[in-house]
Amino acid sequence: MKKLIALALAVVMVLSLGACSVQKAETPAPTQAAAPAATEAAAPAAPEAAPVEISLWTYPIGNWGKQEVVDQLLAKFNAAYPNIKVTVEYLTYTDGDDKVNTAIEGNAAPDIVMEGPERLVANWGAKGKMVDLADLWTDEAKADIYASVEAACNNGSGAYYEYPLCMTAHCMAINKTVFEETGAWQYVDAETHTWTTENFLKAVQTLYDAGYKTVGAVFCSAQGGDQGTRALYNNMYGGTFTNAEHTEYTMNSPENVKALETLYAQDGINFDASINGGEEADLFAQGVLQMAFCWNAATHAARTEVIGDSFEVFPMAFPSPNGTDVKLCGGIWGFGIFDNGDSAKVDAAKTFIKWVCDENTLESVSTSGFWSVRQSVADPYADDALKSVYGTFMQYMGDYYNVTPGWTEARAAAWNMLQQIGTGTPVQEAADAFVATANAAAGK
Repeated sequence: MKKLIALALAVVMVLSLGACSVQKAETPAPTQAAAPAATEAAAPAAPEAAPVEISLWTYPIGNWGKQEVVDQLLAKFNAAYPNIKVTVEYLTYTDGDDKVNTAIEGNAAPDIVMEGPERLVANWGAKGKMVDLADLWTDEAKADIYASVEAACNNGSGAYYEYPLCMTAHCMAINKTVFEETGAWQYVDAETHTWTTENFLKAVQTLYDAGYKTVGAVFCSAQGGDQGTRALYNNMYGGTFTNAEHTEYTMNSPENVKALETLYAQDGINFDASINGGEEADLFAQGVLQMAFCWNAATHAARTEVIGDSFEVFPMAFPSPNGTDVKLCGGIWGFGIFDNGDSAKVDAAKTFIKWVCDENTLESVSTSGFWSVRQSVADPYADDALKSVYGTFMQYMGDYYNVTPGWTEARAAAWNMLQQIGTGTPVQEAADAFVATANAAAGK
């Protein structure tokens, strides 16, 4: 009987509410007598996001090239965004570009690609294949990301074809043990890992006079590791590889010509057309060369076993006139989105990129083995004293001129130039020939 009375009262209350508002009568408000379960049932369920499948193609950027590591990251991503499924294809630098270009031609480009601005911005972006990611570049992001990195991700007209994750600055290295034994160590600023051009040349001469006839090699069998040779001759007297606008090549400037002439004349420095950058690093690790121009943290890690206890590696910035105004070449890696005409996939791809770069930053950066493009992110290798040293070189990251038109042709012309100098061609003549070739490729 009590249950019947309660039910009757509830009906009267509902009818009374309906007289005041037709809209409320459609979704009755719960009374104090309603049970919690009834209250939950009355509220409309939030619609679940429609499932979306997107593809990521990644070049071998540290452990981003390893499936088992990326799978762990994807599992964390899916825990936060279960409606987005990401399939991954792992590219190599041997045929990766061919695979991507073939996919573009066949209207089957991946949704996301992970690489650097020279591909995402200067190549595919310049060809109109990429989505503008300007909405990801918030004022907060711009304030935090290094200015040189932001400039590299922008096409110069306001469009951003890359959202960056990590970076590294390429440096050089010396055999500290031999430097100390010969007296060349006095020319090194051990605290800052820098030196002046004058002291660099004095150190090389000291080693040569002590009997080390192959101190360093300007390698030029191919373009592999050419970021080292470019940084060497550009920094020595303040030259640049391109103009600031990234529209033409400036290798035949007086500063660059002087640097190349000085290197060619210096005892202990050989122009070697038989090796590339990786092979130069191997010779340094074996103790054949006493300095390496193609070096960074990853190069060091890959040769730790070869070096063993034979000598101590000391990372160095390249020499510059005052020793501190150094502009290192570097790598920048991040994500771009191909414009495949599917807005749902573009939105899902942006969600993934924001999660990797903004929400899961430190782990994502650590997976690369490099450093964050954000000034606010802590050193991911704080417990590794040696690797942290390499992190200090990020402050010297210079202009990312790899986005200059004709870049592929310019790289090939650069090592041809070094080969010509090594066989006796006057430096100015070889540099002028390089500029003519490179600028023609750049449309100048």
